[in-house]
Amino acid sequence: MEIPEIGVVELAALLSDDIVLIDVREPEEYAEARVPGATLIPLDTVPERARELPDQHLYMICALGGRSLKAAEYLTAHGWSCTNVAGGTNGWIEAGYPYDSGPPGD
Repeated sequence: MEIPEIGVVELAALLSDDIVLIDVREPEEYAEARVPGATLIPLDTVPERARELPDQHLYMICALGGRSLKAAEYLTAHGWSCTNVAGGTNGWIEAGYPYDSGPPGD
């Protein structure tokens, strides 16, 4: 299954368009640093929490792109349309983009 991918530069351009960005890392990673507006749904909870996801295109992100690709493959196989963010949150930070930190909801 072919999952479309974008890089962090493309993601930065899309963030102003009110996209749905799902971060599939662990809560500790998410609290440390995340792309602004990303919603945390850890990879191992994606199958049980999929019904919470809106019926619109999803952008998936993790630390580098591997876990988010797995989540995108799962969700695509179950009817969602997804794009993986290659380079992930690490690439976002390395590129100098602003990021949020702290527990969810802060």
